[in-house]
This record gives sequence, C-alpha cells and structure tokens, in this order.
Amino acid sequence: MALIVHKYGGTSMGSTDRIKNVARRVAKWHDAGHQIVVVPSAMSGETNRLIALAKEIHNPPDPRELDMIASTGEQVSVGLLSIALHALGKDAVSYAGWQVAIKTDSAFTKARIQSIDDERVRKDLEQGRIVVITGFQGVDENDNIATLGRGGSDTSAVAIAAALKADECLIYTDVDGVYTTDPRVVSEARRLKAITFEEMLELASLGSKVLQTRSVEFAGNYRVPTRVLSSLTDPMMDLDTEANSGTLISFEEDTHMEQAVISGIAFNRDEAKITVLGVPDRPGVAFHILGPVADANIEVDMIIQNQSVDGKTDFTFTVSRNDYQKALDVLAGQQAEIGYASILGDAKVSKISVVGVGMRSHVGVASQMFRTLSEEGINIMMISTSEIKISVLIDEKYMELAVRALHKAFELDKE
Repeated sequence: MALIVHKYGGTSMGSTDRIKNVARRVAKWHDAGHQIVVVPSAMSGETNRLIALAKEIHNPPDPRELDMIASTGEQVSVGLLSIALHALGKDAVSYAGWQVAIKTDSAFTKARIQSIDDERVRKDLEQGRIVVITGFQGVDENDNIATLGRGGSDTSAVAIAAALKADECLIYTDVDGVYTTDPRVVSEARRLKAITFEEMLELASLGSKVLQTRSVEFAGNYRVPTRVLSSLTDPMMDLDTEANSGTLISFEEDTHMEQAVISGIAFNRDEAKITVLGVPDRPGVAFHILGPVADANIEVDMIIQNQSVDGKTDFTFTVSRNDYQKALDVLAGQQAEIGYASILGDAKVSKISVVGVGMRSHVGVASQMFRTLSEEGINIMMISTSEIKISVLIDEKYMELAVRALHKAFELDKE
C-alpha cells in the first residue's frame, strides 16, 4: 500500500461528466489498497470568470478580495468531486486550504507556502477516507485566504505530497507526458519516459507549460517523485499500465538508464532585446541600468556587456515582450543618470534552448548546436549557458526551423 497524491487540472474537472470520470479513476486507485489524497483545480474557465467579475466592478481589484473570490473555484471542485466519490460508495471528505491548514505568506495573488499541518489528513487516511483538498490556496498568519498564482494547484499538490511524505505525486493533465519538444512544432517529438528534476526545471523556466516552475522546484527540494500523465485516458484502464505511463520526474541517481546528452529543446517566442549603446564603462554601470528595470518589476533574462572601447561599452539584455515598452520607458527616464548615447530595441526575437544533464559528461554540444544553426543560415544574437543548458537568441521568423533542425541534429526523435 502506498500513499499517492493525485492532482487534476481544470480540463479534467471541466464538466460533471469529467468529474465523475476523475472519481472513477480515484476510486480505482483506492480499491487497489492505496491511501489517496486528491488536489483538483477549479473547473476550466472558472477562475478567469471570477476574476473578470471582480474587474468588471473595479479594476484593479484589491488583491485580498480578489483572492477571496478566486479561491471559491477550487472549493466548488472539491465539493463536487467528493459528492461524485460518495456516489461510488467511497468515504470521501473535502477540505479548503485553511482547514488543513496550509499556511502561506501574505503576498496575495502570488503567495508562497510556508507550512502544512498534516495531522487532520493523516487521521482521515488511517480511517480509510479519500481526502480531497483545494489547490491554489492557503491562509496567512492572520487567516486571510491567499492564492498561489497561476498554476498554483501543481505547487499545492507537490507541497502536500512532501508534507505527507507521499510515495508519488501524479499530475494528471490534458497531455500524456513531457516531450522532447512541442509536438505542434516538431511532429517527430517523442514522449520521455523519465527526466531529472534539473532538466524539468530548466524546461519549465524556459517556457514549457506542462508544469509550473515553482512546483518543480518544490518537488526537487523535497525529493517528491512526480509523474506527469494524461487524464483523458479511460479511467478504468489497468492500474499497473497507468502507474507506469506518462513521464516520471526524479533524480539523476534514481534513473538506471544512461542519460542522453540532450533531453529536450525548449523555446520561447515571448522575448524582446534591448541594447543600451555608448554606456560609460565604469563600476556600477550594470546596476544603474538594471536597477531601475528591476524596481519596475521587470524580469531580465539574458545579459551581455561588450568589451570597452575608448571608455564606452554596449550593454544588451532581454525581457519579456510584454515588458518591452515599459523597459524602454524606464531607461528613457534614466538617460541623464546612466549617460548612454542611445537605445536600440528588437521585439521580434525568440530564445531556443537545448537542455540535458548529459552535457556534464559530453563535450561538443555547443559546437554542434552552433554548426546546425549556421547550416540553416540562422544568425545567433546572444548566447547564455549553464551546466545543463545552452540558450541562444535568434530572429523569431527562424524559430520553428531552428527547433526542427536541432531536434534532428541531436537525434531526439530516436529512442
């Protein structure tokens, strides 16, 4: 008997029929003798509807009240799922985050989990109950409801699995696992049977939408084996088959097969490049440029500072395309302070990254990547690297061509 946490996304909870299917799947696992905790998201579209109502009254709404409103979507889901389990003869009980209690900080709409009291849940599990807990939310030290931000139910599920020391956390989504790259761009993309937390964290942070980045961090920090699998399969499929489906995210030392050099290719269309020209090359120049940008809550990604010539240098960095104009406006107001000559910008760029723990023990990954792009006539504007990742910035019109060429060059279409 194992303690398993199931997490179901909004699509899986999108209608009463789908909720009944989730209940049948959960009941099947429970019938096999496992202790089951379920963390469902709000029904698809419900959180957006609730936020839109708040904004219709006043925009922007007060963050505390917005969390009060947005948290109700998950409360509906846990109640409906528990009722569906009762209909199958199962003893199920639902809890809101504050009833467990899941304690967070007070950063409304983007709170972080600080602690989880598992006593109540463990008592229910010992009595044979299925426990259904709201994702996406908790309460701060003053008992205000606080939500964790978009995708927060993934983080809730992994955090609950960590607190309970669960054997595995199953994240059920509308895709059947993690792929070598987006199958909509490369038809030969292949589902990975296993991937390390480090690789998944890189892929998530680079734009892969399978899991929220924070949930991967949490799983890695607390060593929670996590599996991504499809909720769109037959809920009564063979349990052993289901338990070994999807993609298992675990630690490098837990995988007995030899690691491929590259596990996946991530890409992000949402990039913009800004170059500050003719900057005086003196101590603190990077801070004077990026400090005001950070103060405006703009996240900076890739950074390059050129070699100084005649006491002047050029400073280039990338931001999200949504923050592009805001960043330009911030820098325009800092010209006297920084003393730069001019600014160039390009909002039509994309970032492509190759990711793999195998890079640690293999040389030549960068040269193969650069050669492949060169053979396709694709110019590289910026490069950044880490121990298991190489990222390049290119013109957005070549993005799909680059992904397909790299996927083939690194033979990711082969087992």
